[in-house]
Amino acid sequence: MSPRVAVAATGPASAEAALAAAAAGGNAVDAAIAAMVSAMTTEPGIVSAAGGAFVSIWPAGGDPEVIDGNVEMPGRGQDPERFGAGLREVHTSYGGGLTLYAGHGSVATPGAFAALGVAHDRHGAAPWREVLAPSILAARTGYAIGGAAASYLAITGESVFGWDEHTRPLVRGADGAVVVAGQEVTNPDLADTLEQIGVEGARSLYTGDLAARIAADSDARGGLVTAADLAAYRAVVRTPLRLTLGEWDLALNPPPSVGGPMLTVLLRELAAGRWDWSRIIDIQRRVLSYRHQVHDLSTDLEEDGYALLEAIDRNGLASLPTSSSTAHVSVVDSDGNICAITASSGYGSGATVPGTGLMLNNCLGEPELNRLGLHALAPGTRLASNMSPSVGRSASGGALAIGSPGADRITTALMQVLGRYCLEGLPMQEAIDAPRVHVRILDDGSPRVDHEDDDSVSAAVEGLGLQSFSHGTTSMFFGGVGAARRLADGTLDAAGDPRREAATRISA
Repeated sequence: MSPRVAVAATGPASAEAALAAAAAGGNAVDAAIAAMVSAMTTEPGIVSAAGGAFVSIWPAGGDPEVIDGNVEMPGRGQDPERFGAGLREVHTSYGGGLTLYAGHGSVATPGAFAALGVAHDRHGAAPWREVLAPSILAARTGYAIGGAAASYLAITGESVFGWDEHTRPLVRGADGAVVVAGQEVTNPDLADTLEQIGVEGARSLYTGDLAARIAADSDARGGLVTAADLAAYRAVVRTPLRLTLGEWDLALNPPPSVGGPMLTVLLRELAAGRWDWSRIIDIQRRVLSYRHQVHDLSTDLEEDGYALLEAIDRNGLASLPTSSSTAHVSVVDSDGNICAITASSGYGSGATVPGTGLMLNNCLGEPELNRLGLHALAPGTRLASNMSPSVGRSASGGALAIGSPGADRITTALMQVLGRYCLEGLPMQEAIDAPRVHVRILDDGSPRVDHEDDDSVSAAVEGLGLQSFSHGTTSMFFGGVGAARRLADGTLDAAGDPRREAATRISA
């Protein structure tokens, strides 16, 4: 008999896909993969199959692991004149104003499906085709545009996603207008692509006919991705960072990810004192200033990540100098398996590979991930990532999968939610619903406190004398935390974030 699952997903289609995978004999890993592929299918602009992902798994009776499917710098064998070209500068109002780069020159080598395939091979129980089946059906017969995708496309539908003739049908209706929430859309080319992956396996995106199409489109339209980049790509199984927080043993995304080490430091410092907005803002300011000065300019993220953790172990926070679009799915099952997946396509390149329905990432064009400069990394280098899918077990026998989208707000959102839940004892939904802050380090190195409307937050910001920007009562800017739990008595539950179109489900 298949285990029951609790799912915190990106929307109704994603949540229902998870339940379908469980009904087909799947466990938490199958359900989480199905939910994420559904998000990649039904949330254009938010996330796509041609991006990057991290899969955190803690199997029942086993050790936790993180499968790194983050994007890489492409360009193996490429003409040097291509580097620095193929980019479209785009100015948007998202998050209070953001400049990014789109176009084929912004596309990094995708790794998401490589990670999903490895996760299924190592831990899945349902047939691979059954895991993909809900997404194939949705792409072929139609799906409703969700609120998060509609909100993002309302801002970027023209500037980011309006220039490519192959993308326009995926984000515009028959009348030419950008799609709105609830509008029905199909993507038959993507249905064919997913069917092919279902038959040939995830590696078909890297060595088969699909890989050839991706490379040919990149070559024809000014990109850097080559067939050699795709063939060389491998998802990497890593040992997670471990952190004790209250009664919880948490497993976090390790270096070369930036998100996991930053979250580890934020939570360690939060656990060392009282819950106070001034203190939370100060911790974020110091940790994120360090990131701005060191990690955002690092040429060895793995070495610098572990060096940060060692410095904190020796001397605490005093040892530190001062000065996009993502989707997340969390699943636990009644057998005690835990899986959290975060995937990102950046803000979107606006490009779609002809005949495949695959909307391409713009991870080379995300300013916060490329402060060394556009196209500055050597081909084959993993890019920096904020993604921090996390899994944990409690001393009393509980199990937790948690994570969030939200670019560099991922770590600060999880800091506040996990702090309230694991340290302050708030119910998970209350911890997710509560107001959030995020210290943004500006280009000149000065801090600005982005926050949701809350009198106590405003008082703390004023007391610290920092500049600030209010995003209203609840804002998609601060992520979309999703958590799934198995309680000590075996009860399953899930909690979603009102900041995005979260959907939770528990199978019967």
